Amino acid sequence: MERKIKQAADKLWESGITKVSTSPIRAFIGETDLESAYKVQQININRQLSEGKVIVGKKIGLTSFAVQKQLGVDQPDYGMLLQNTEVKEGETLNFSELIQPKAEAEIAFVMSKDLDGDITMENLIEAIDYATASIEIVGSRVANWDIRITDTIADNASASHFILGSKKVKLKDIDLVNCEMKLFKNDEIASTGSGKACMDNPLNAALWLAQVMAKNGTPLKAGEILLSGALGPMVPIEKGDIFEAHIENLGNVTLKISE
Repeated sequence: MERKIKQAADKLWESGITKVSTSPIRAFIGETDLESAYKVQQININRQLSEGKVIVGKKIGLTSFAVQKQLGVDQPDYGMLLQNTEVKEGETLNFSELIQPKAEAEIAFVMSKDLDGDITMENLIEAIDYATASIEIVGSRVANWDIRITDTIADNASASHFILGSKKVKLKDIDLVNCEMKLFKNDEIASTGSGKACMDNPLNAALWLAQVMAKNGTPLKAGEILLSGALGPMVPIEKGDIFEAHIENLGNVTLKISE
């Protein structure tokens, strides 16, 4: 099995370099072996770390109960956020860096302290510095987004790039469940939703991640960014697009894609 895990990692690594999508990774590791899928993910994260890349946070995927049902799973998944994949406000993201990209509007949390041990919701809330609006660009190295749970986990939870808004809001000042989200693509509404779409509350997704990370011996750390999951449907990205996400009480964030 270790040989197949290495082969799967190699295919994804090559796709990331060439920007040419590949066939499903489940051909190597099956559709249900989550442990092997995370091993594939870790091989390629380690490769990037060896090149000097830096982990700045985590992303949570599959936070829609409908999507979980569609993929036959009862939990979300996670991937790593690397410093070089953060887009700063005002910057333009080059379309040539992307593979089958889609945009999602999300609530991001930034940690104020490390979070280890037996973690409760109360511990989590105390450890979050602030929330902010974000846009995540998801991209699949698997052709035609023909994915199952093991494909997306192996592919670093389909993480591509992300951008954070500038407004920093304390948790006590926002209704995370009922806050409304609107995602505009070229000035037209392309996706809508609310905090409830993310596991009934984005904090539920964050708590799941915090507990899994602590169990894995890689606890969340102060300063890390958590992308908690989409608040509405994904929207395909084309060259020259401009996206603006508005999340109630969290302000706006704008993402520009090159021609």
